[in-house]
Amino acid sequence: MKRASGILLPVSSLPSKYGIGGFSKEAFRFIDLLEKSGQSCWQILPLGPTGYGDSPYQSFSTFAGNPYFISPETLTEEGLLTEEECEEADASDPEAPSYADYGRLYETRFVLLGKAFRRFEKKAVPEDYGDFLEENKGWLHDYALFMAIKSACGNHQWSLWPEELRCRKPEALKKFAEEHAEDIRFIYFQQYEFFVQWRRLKDYAHQHGVRIIGDIPIYVAMDSADTWSDPSLFQFDEHLTPLGVAGCPPDAFTADGQLWGNPLYDWERQKATGYRWWIGRMRHVMKMYDVVRIDHFRGFNDYWSVPFGDRTAAGGCWKKGPGLDLFRTAKKELGKMDFIAEDLGFLTDDVIRMVKKSGFPGMKIIEFAFDGSNTNSYLPFGYDHNCVVYTGTHDNDTAAGFLKVMDRKAKGYLNRYVGHRVRDVRDLIRLAMASTADTCIIPMQDWLGLGNEARINTPGTQSGNWRWRLLPGQFTEETAEEIREMTWVYGRIPAPAGK
Repeated sequence: MKRASGILLPVSSLPSKYGIGGFSKEAFRFIDLLEKSGQSCWQILPLGPTGYGDSPYQSFSTFAGNPYFISPETLTEEGLLTEEECEEADASDPEAPSYADYGRLYETRFVLLGKAFRRFEKKAVPEDYGDFLEENKGWLHDYALFMAIKSACGNHQWSLWPEELRCRKPEALKKFAEEHAEDIRFIYFQQYEFFVQWRRLKDYAHQHGVRIIGDIPIYVAMDSADTWSDPSLFQFDEHLTPLGVAGCPPDAFTADGQLWGNPLYDWERQKATGYRWWIGRMRHVMKMYDVVRIDHFRGFNDYWSVPFGDRTAAGGCWKKGPGLDLFRTAKKELGKMDFIAEDLGFLTDDVIRMVKKSGFPGMKIIEFAFDGSNTNSYLPFGYDHNCVVYTGTHDNDTAAGFLKVMDRKAKGYLNRYVGHRVRDVRDLIRLAMASTADTCIIPMQDWLGLGNEARINTPGTQSGNWRWRLLPGQFTEETAEEIREMTWVYGRIPAPAGK
């Protein structure tokens, strides 16, 4: 692979006019600046509709797109909305413009999209609308039905629905679909607009030499169309109660471990079906993105199973996953898979061997490298080429925040490693850029030198996450030129004319 670099910025964190980042003109402007910066990759977070805690890793569907990302400006250009309606539905918080307000979004955005939908139905149906419904019939109707029932049931999770709907009794589902046909068509419309606008943005990125690195969470949400539509693929009992849920074991940072609460897969059942659900999921994300980061890759080797109902993850145990059998089976059907293995955290020898055998590049984090030891596996001098290096990820402190909280021993070793007293985040960025890793991804916040007020997520916390947004004008032409210069110095773009 050639040396390359890119920027990590969630779509939700793009600057925009109406309260959250999306597929608006600012997204196209961001791609222009990526090109100007010499970046060939844009890494984002999962694009699914967010559920509990507004987390993209707790989505109502692993296949659907987030309606919040649909650009109201584009709908206005299509004659489906007016500028006045968009202004009235603006969910921005003037007191905190750097943060998305999900409560305001929920209250205003679907009302706005409903106006666009009613006008959409009165116009001639776009030529590709029928094709979209046909191509996505494997998941779209179940998702639309799930969301419509959820709304009709007071937005309660599906385990609390009336039995005939919870257990998918055919006559009950048919009756509900007939009585709520307009609600279901509204959700079809949202997904159509999402994917049309996303495809347009992705095509624009390709025209400007930028590849999209997407993200596939290993688990799905408990309250999702995926678990409701086919519970046999998960570890549920005959009453559709989970037998165990996902999490992480206790470690030096979390005495009780991390209780994620996601349902666990029935891997024997998945294998018996030829992993059809997983292969369909992989096929879907491979169409959406150019490269896919696989979240929590070690969970395919072995996973932490916590008894359902436990209040912490401490009482869990390790169980075996499918290993590489899943990926070998998928490769036979899907061909070449451009995946990145998120192989962070404590790794056993078995997991290390699995990552190596997969051939997928793993991840290296500069912030993990400096604990005062010169044997740390995240130190840049130990990298092989087949990896992706980051200063930090969406789950870490920003680089500026990291420098503030380093202890004296770690900071002392960092100073000795770099060769001078480190005060500037650019030193951490240079360590990543200069490394032998084939690909280097830097969060946008680090290029801007922002502190932890711009952190995306703090694992183990239930609120205040996934909110940070880039303000208009923060990513300037001057910053783009600076990024390009460093990118060229470390051989991640060809030399510009005159160099």
